[in-house]
Amino acid sequence: MPVHHGQIIEKIIRRNGHSISDVARLTNVNRRSVYNWFNQQQLKPEIIYRIGCVINHDFSAELPQLFTPEDFERGFKKTSFPGSNFNDPEDLYNKHYWKDKYIELLERYNTLLSDKAFVAV
Repeated sequence: MPVHHGQIIEKIIRRNGHSISDVARLTNVNRRSVYNWFNQQQLKPEIIYRIGCVINHDFSAELPQLFTPEDFERGFKKTSFPGSNFNDPEDLYNKHYWKDKYIELLERYNTLLSDKAFVAV
């Protein structure tokens, strides 16, 4: 019988008394995403790992095919998924990172618009 990742995660979160809002905030997603995770049969190990690190839970007991206890020992100290190609996954979700990317994109767009204005004249 296949393991339902979402149900396992939901059971652990609710059993340990974590609020969905806090889990969403700490994983940098909205509450709807957390509820969507609960409905997923299979989740990416990175997502499960991130949730485990935020709620301080070692999912290696429930999902031994995905994790070892050592993965989470390391993760509680630093939040990067073992085997991940990101140096610091928090940077990907850092609001300043996305704000800077957005501003850079706007500046490039404005430059393109001003270049077109000179051509049109």
